[in-house]
Amino acid sequence: MSEGGTRETVRALYDAYIERSFDRFAGLIHDDIDWVIHGPMAVFPFAGLRRGRPAVLQALAGMALSYSLDSYIPDFILVDGDRAAIMADVALTQYATGRILRFRVANFLRVQDGRLIEFREFADSFDQVEQALGRVVEL
Repeated sequence: MSEGGTRETVRALYDAYIERSFDRFAGLIHDDIDWVIHGPMAVFPFAGLRRGRPAVLQALAGMALSYSLDSYIPDFILVDGDRAAIMADVALTQYATGRILRFRVANFLRVQDGRLIEFREFADSFDQVEQALGRVVEL
């Protein structure tokens, strides 16, 4: 895929996510997607490896049960062929406590045939856990 096609797909994907247009978002995910959110599944059950569109959509639905997306602001999108990298500021509200979590994420994507086929998300999961639990973890 050309860089222009990759950029267009990635922008459409993030626009759909930010606008909470989940049907449009689902349509931009490849049937055979390989999806990983790196983080502790004991605290964030939607993290970890998911394969296939149904598994990814189920994980995102699980996230929506615990957190509302307050903001997702991409700082930049870098594109190289069929791959893209995004840095973004994220704010979520935890339904159970009303706590607001704010953190940065790095996403790495690969697009195939106009759909997202590979997704990797990295963040400071230690910071995320401290925010989610509402305490500073003593080392």
